[in-house]
Amino acid sequence: MNDSDQLEQARFIYTTGRLIHERILRVHSRHLAARAGAIGSELSVAQLNMIAILSQQGPLSIGGLADQLGTTAPSASAMVDRLVEKGVLLREQSSEDRRKVEVRISPEAVKAITAVEESLFRLFRGLVEKLDAETTRKWCEVLDAIQKVIMDDEAYGPGMAG
Repeated sequence: MNDSDQLEQARFIYTTGRLIHERILRVHSRHLAARAGAIGSELSVAQLNMIAILSQQGPLSIGGLADQLGTTAPSASAMVDRLVEKGVLLREQSSEDRRKVEVRISPEAVKAITAVEESLFRLFRGLVEKLDAETTRKWCEVLDAIQKVIMDDEAYGPGMAG
């Protein structure tokens, strides 16, 4: 495959990925607006990323959260403060080390996140229902291959896998 073909394919993958990403953000926005009282309103992309990390990994220290976000501890701490004020996050003493403070998602926010995830699942289920079985199977195979490449990149550092 020549460079021009690779560039065109990369552009198509990026554009389609962006389309899917925008659809996901619309679902998030709708649910967040409907549940503004439960998890706060007007969350930034960085705040949503923080919530997603905590949702996937569970409670983290400010330092661990900063590492995951690729930011400084003071910046992560300030963002946590804002989300604590909105009732989205809680700061709690670690059960293993009382000197350590962990950040976790509040029970109210967990309910809202669960509702958003259920909506997203319905979104993708609707897409799968509209596609034929062979296309869905191929999509899963492609995503499996992409997931392996991403996991290898994360394990070995970008560009070092393989």
